[in-house]
Amino acid sequence: MVTWIVLAVVLFALFVLVLAARPVLVRLPGLERAALALLRRQGQVEALASRAETLQERLLVLQRQAEVTRQRLILIKAKHGE
Repeated sequence: MVTWIVLAVVLFALFVLVLAARPVLVRLPGLERAALALLRRQGQVEALASRAETLQERLLVLQRQAEVTRQRLILIKAKHGE
């Protein structure tokens, strides 16, 4: 008799576990698609960050060149007495 009660409790617990896990298991394909989309997005963000860093470095070079050009222009104007 005790065996049947224990067996019934174990089966009931397994049934409750299956009912609790079902919503998660049903959503797994959607979660996998979302995870893959996030990984693709992460790759895009990393590529954009790399591009932004390259552009920032180029901007610094251009700023230095502009400053040198401005200084040269000042020297040229000073030589011509302007």
